[in-house]
Amino acid sequence: MSEGTVTLRSRKYMNNRLLQRRQFVLDVIHPGRANVPKAELKDKLAEKFKTDKDRVAVFGFRTAFGGGRSTGFALIYDSLEAQKRFEPKYRLIRDGLAKKVDRPTRKLRKERKNRQKKFRGTAKVKAAEPPKKGK
Repeated sequence: MSEGTVTLRSRKYMNNRLLQRRQFVLDVIHPGRANVPKAELKDKLAEKFKTDKDRVAVFGFRTAFGGGRSTGFALIYDSLEAQKRFEPKYRLIRDGLAKKVDRPTRKLRKERKNRQKKFRGTAKVKAAEPPKKGK
């Protein structure tokens, strides 16, 4: 094997009809390289399993001590609908299939909630706004 060669081996292959996907443990042998980018792994898996690279999800990779070998998990979904239905939101966001919801920080949400507890009725809306610095 030369410096840039990457070998993919799948173990524990399973056709999961309930979740409309194929799933397996993926062993990546990459001598002379620290690790292999997930985008490159997706491309190689899509080519190997004759599917679209957007239907492939790879995650959970750990490099073996001493390098040269990594092990992770791969999923190949049958359709985009199945992927959006069964894949966790954070992995959809990571793959660019879903938008990240912008929310205020956890601390701000808690402070707002505690300010609102001191009021009743329509005054709660006013309490939700942050207090003025001058007063």
